[in-house]
Amino acid sequence: MLGGALQECAHSRMTPKVRVRKEKHGGFIHLYTGGGEGKSVTAFGRALRAVGHGYKTIIIQFMKGRKNIGEYKIMKRLSPEYEIHQFGRKEFVDLKNPDPIDIELAHKGLAFAKKALKKKPKLLVLDEINLATAIGLVKVEDVLDLLRNIPSSTVVILTGRNAPKELIDRADLVSETHEIKHPMKSGVMARKGIEY
Repeated sequence: MLGGALQECAHSRMTPKVRVRKEKHGGFIHLYTGGGEGKSVTAFGRALRAVGHGYKTIIIQFMKGRKNIGEYKIMKRLSPEYEIHQFGRKEFVDLKNPDPIDIELAHKGLAFAKKALKKKPKLLVLDEINLATAIGLVKVEDVLDLLRNIPSSTVVILTGRNAPKELIDRADLVSETHEIKHPMKSGVMARKGIEY
């Protein structure tokens, strides 16, 4: 009898069940935040999975403008299902004192995201939108307005640390990363193909 109960429990853990909000409007929202590594990487993993099934995936990177990163360089090979667009400079953003160009680029990225949703992609990734919102590059109300207009067939992924509570409350799935160890803390430089 106990064996059967254990089998039933194991089976229920292995069979995914999707619970839909009572007043579901629009697509699902996944949010990845926290101080550990893996937020953007998780989003790119989901993007790869979607492209593997032949679904349209659009990635919009806020605060990033370097073209030598793997997720940007792969675009030609994964096109037309995979698109990536950057709205940031090559330089890092000063989180305490962002440059006016950083604000301008973030606003352009959000406007582009609104247009991208009209294409009804299976997956729309707003990479670093949480941090861009937290430091004031874009207003949380403007991001929430975007999220009110998600087609029912689209999943939107929000990444970045310091996610505002309003975005966490709006999301259907929220995961937080915590750093326990990192090789860069012991002097290892960012590795091509691993960190970028």
